[in-house]
Formats: sequence, structure tokens, C-alpha cells
Amino acid sequence: MEPAWIESATAWIAANPIAAGAAIFLIAFCDALVILGIVVPALPLLFAVGALVGLGHINGPYALVCATLGAFIGDSLSYWVGRRWGVQLRSRWPFSRYPQWLDQGEAMFRRHGVKSIFIARFVGAVRPFVPAIAGMLHMPLRRYAMPSMAACVLWSAAFLAPGWVLGASYDAVAAVADRLAIVLGALVVAIALVWACVLYTWRWFAAHADNLLARALYWTRHHPTLGRYAAALIDPNRPESPSLLMLAVCLLAISWAWFTLLATLLASGGPLVIDHTVHEFMWGLRNPLADRLMAGLASLGDAAVLGPAAAVALAYLLWRKRWMAAAHWLAAIVFGLALTSLLEAAIDMPRPPTAPAGFGFPSVAVTMCTIVFGFFAVLIARELPGRRRVGPYLLAGVVTTVVGFARLYLGAHWPSDLVGGTLFGILWLLVLGIAYRRHVARSFWMRPVSLLFYITFAIAALWHAPRAADALLAKFAAATPTRMLDAHDWWQRDWATLPSQRNERDARRRWPMDLQVAGPLEPLRQRLEAQGWRAQPQADWVATIGLLDDDAPPREQPVLPATVDAQAEALLMLRDGPTPDEQYALRLWSAPAILNDGTPLWIGSTQTLHLTRPLDVAMLWLPEPVDGQAHALVHRALADFNGEESTHPDGGTRVLRLRTTPATAPATTSGQ
Repeated sequence: MEPAWIESATAWIAANPIAAGAAIFLIAFCDALVILGIVVPALPLLFAVGALVGLGHINGPYALVCATLGAFIGDSLSYWVGRRWGVQLRSRWPFSRYPQWLDQGEAMFRRHGVKSIFIARFVGAVRPFVPAIAGMLHMPLRRYAMPSMAACVLWSAAFLAPGWVLGASYDAVAAVADRLAIVLGALVVAIALVWACVLYTWRWFAAHADNLLARALYWTRHHPTLGRYAAALIDPNRPESPSLLMLAVCLLAISWAWFTLLATLLASGGPLVIDHTVHEFMWGLRNPLADRLMAGLASLGDAAVLGPAAAVALAYLLWRKRWMAAAHWLAAIVFGLALTSLLEAAIDMPRPPTAPAGFGFPSVAVTMCTIVFGFFAVLIARELPGRRRVGPYLLAGVVTTVVGFARLYLGAHWPSDLVGGTLFGILWLLVLGIAYRRHVARSFWMRPVSLLFYITFAIAALWHAPRAADALLAKFAAATPTRMLDAHDWWQRDWATLPSQRNERDARRRWPMDLQVAGPLEPLRQRLEAQGWRAQPQADWVATIGLLDDDAPPREQPVLPATVDAQAEALLMLRDGPTPDEQYALRLWSAPAILNDGTPLWIGSTQTLHLTRPLDVAMLWLPEPVDGQAHALVHRALADFNGEESTHPDGGTRVLRLRTTPATAPATTSGQ
């Protein structure tokens, strides 16, 4: 079973193969057309088309030809528009209102000539305008046509290729690493959104700072009461006035957002609906390969990482006798931590069920990341030239986003805890930033303190993260099953209430749960090893990267872990198959219940694995459709245990249940 959008798309393509080509043509055509190309999201649309090609639902050469023709005809029409109207095009809407669109294209064309046709094809901001500029400047059609066609071919191939590759490897990757891919993709998207938010907010203020300052000065001269107070903040003779104004505007906006969020949470009396939705979604993405990575990233907000970096920066400021900067730096951290801890204790907002008991609003780790990195940016940004000033703020946003996302993944906080922590941290650093910028006139050489701060942070992170990961994972591990089954009833009938298949949205990964085990796993492991099976330790990142080694024998390539209810296998046993590219597997997970006599309960899946080479760059062991061979081998190997096999009423799976300890229950009954 593929994702819903793929299912619906493939159904439509199967019914309308010619119309699918027309749709691809229109995507490329509209993207190339002057003006319209600004709003058409060609990249994600062609990525989706490429994914369908890779999955085999659309013919690849057919899609490439349709995209190329659409792009070329769109470019040609834009060229004709420029040729037809010439410089008069500048006087027509929307170019009369946004002349920079044509200015950018013309600057590129005059600088690079024919090469600009190739360059513009891959630069979204000028792609629809360069052909029109070529027409406006009366570039001969014979000189324009061939480079344009070549550029369209390359562009179509480049835009289709990523989705094509993903689609071709989807079956292989999705079977073992879909959760990992979603987690990493979501993290990248979160970082990109924060990066864009910080960058474009900064650029907007930089472009409008002078106008805002002029309006603010006009207001200070005419307001009868508040004007004199604002005038103390906004002095046109101070070079810091635009920065102070920007901080003041941000302070008002963030204050409104913070108090709105707080009022909403207090009015609801607990976490919001979106908090529960996001928490359940992220919890469902838990997987062994991402767990340690996210735990390490979450530890970046610990005092063991932030503390040394903050201490080194403070020591440097004191050594350089920058008393005002040192005082504000110390106040930012000490009072920020105190206020955050006070709010966390005062606001009755319970943590998620996956986190230890207590209150978690706002998140202390996220708040302190925001304050430490944010106020450090305030300290050093004023010393940087021009556009480079935004760099420290971008880095602050990235670190805070990474820590917040990782803690959300682990189930340590609700999303509102993270948003509240970020807003409160920004609020506090804005207050201190305004105070600091108003009173500090002396500059200092910021490069040494920047290097000391960021290098110390990196060293502390590399030292602390591997050591803290296990403790964090244990702290936010899946809860112990609370459902209790009577040992006798489980053996007789309640075994049928346990899952008969893995809880996955994709039907191909809903492996049948055809084994239930009561008791310790060590006797079972020893018995299987005596029958030629071998236990594989849980594959980590090192083992996963080793899948790219084509020289390694197939038997040495690890089987990647799988999860059930956010838990990895408690035991993974493998046995060689009849051919080098085939082997059998037994996976066992903790069951969502325990027996009333304290005996642990496990559920498992037997599989036949086949070696695949997606895109000829890696080797992966993937489960084959159920054929019963692995189940039969396990049944024979464990025949000495007290066991019985019956048909599960939900799905008809033959389930082998057994005990690894001497039976204390009544004698076994006949199979159903």
C-alpha cells in the first residue's frame, strides 16, 4: 500500500494516461511563462511526477518529453511577448509596479549573454523573465532556440530526477526506514522554516528600517504623553536607533503572541487538541535509528553543554573589562533560568504521558537555548558588517529548533511547551537587548569571543551528547504495559486479543504476528542457536552506513531494526536460506500486556528476507510476502517447548504460542 496521494494519482493515471502527459506539459509550461511562472510551484509538482515515474506508474521518457516540450514552448511564448512589446512591457502591469522582476533578468542577461538562458532555467526568481528579456533585446531566434531547448532538457531531467530516484527506491527504503526518513525530513523542514522566518524578517526590517524610524520620530514629536519616553529610545543621532526600533517592534509582537498563547492554555485547562495530535504523530515515528540521534540532539539544551559556552563567553568579557556586556550576559542567563523555572512550577500544565511527572510549560531547555544563543547574537551582531549581522540569529534559530524538535520527538514536551519556551526566551532577550543597546557605545573585537563560544559549545556537545543519549532514552522510553492477562486465560483464549499484525499504515509492512511467547527469551535464544540460528545485535548508524559497502558479503550485512508501538525488537534471530541472497528472520517485541503472575509476554513475526540492491548503491534485507517457510522452521526448532498453534480470529494468521518456562497452567488443548 502506497501513500494516499500516490494511490489516487495512480488511479487517475491508469484511467487517463494521455491526460497525465498533458498535466506534466502544463506544469512545465506555466512555470516557464512570464508572470505566471512566479506562482507555479514547479519543483514540488515535478518531484511528485518523478516519484510516480520511479514507482513505475508513468513512463520515464514520456514524462521527460512532456516536461521538456512544456518548458520550451513556455519559454518561446515568453520570448515572443518580450519581442512583441519590447520596452513597452515595462509600462504594463505588473512590471510597472514591480520593475525589479525585469531588472534582475536584464542584469543577468547583459552579464552572461547566451549563458544566462542556461543559468536562468535553474534560478526560480528569474526563470520566467530571461526569455522575455532576450526578446526585448532582439536576440535572434536562431541564436535563442537551440540553447533554450538544451536548457529545457537539462532542467526537466534535473527536476524529475530526485523524485525518480526516490520512487525507484521507495519500496526498499519504506520497508525499513520510512520512519527515519520522515523524522529527518521533518527536522529539515522545521530548520528551513525557522531559517526563512529569521532571514526574511531581518531583511524586511533592514529594508524598511529608515522608513519605520522616520515614522517613529514623527510620532514621538506629536504624541502628548508617550512621545517623550519613546524619544529616549529612538534618537536619530545614535547609529543604534534602527536596531533599537527593530527590537522594540519585535518586543511588542512577541509579547502579544506569548500572552495570547498563555491565555489560551489557561482557558483550556490543559494541553490543546493540536498538542495531542502532534504528540501522537511524533510518538508513532519512534524508531531505533532515530532514537539515539534525537536523544543526542535533545541533550544540546542541557546545562552541561550551554553552561561551558556561557562561562567561557563571560570570562572573556570580564577579562576584556566589558563590564556592561558581562552584566547583561549574566542577567540574561541567571534571571532567564530563574523566571523560566518559576513559570514552569507556577503554571499547572502536565507533561505528556511519555514524560516523567511534573509540569513542563515552558520548556526550560528550549527557553535557555533561545536566551543563550539569542542574547549572544545581540552581543556580537552589532559588530558585524551589513548582511552578516543576521548570521548569529540564524544560528540561534537553528540550535533552538533542533533541540525543540528532538524533545518533541522523544515525547518530553507538548508543542505548546516548546512554542511557549521559545516565545518567552525571545521576550526576555529582547528586553535585555534593548537595555544593552541603549547603554553600550563601546565596541569590542567580537571574533575571539565568537570563536570561544561556538567552539566550546561544539566540544561540550560532542562530549556530552553520546553520554547523555542512553539516559534520555531510558527516561522517555515507552511505558510498561498496564494491561494484565490471566496466565490461564491467555493460554486458552486471550491470546486472540493480542495484535495479529504489525500496526502500520502501509499494508506491505503489516507483518503477521505469528508467534507469542510467555517467559524469558534466553532459553528460546539458546534453543534457536542450537538449531543454526544466530542473534543479531540491534543495528546502529555505523552498521547502517556499512550497507553501502558492496564488497561486504551479503550475510554480513545487518538487518535493519523495526518497531512496534515505538519499541525496537527485543530479539532478532537470523538463519541462512538456501541461496546467498535469502535468509530467515524471527523478530520479537514486548507485547502490550503482561501475565498476572509476572511472566513477561512477547509477540513476534517470522519472515523470509531477500537481499535487494536499490539503485545499486546499497544492500538491504527486505521481507518477502508470507510463505510460511520461516514460521515452519521456527515451529520445528522450538518443538521442545510447551507450545500450541491456533488460527487467529482476526485475519486468519496461524499463531504459535509457547512458554519458555515449565508449564504451570492446565494441559494444552487442541488447536482451533
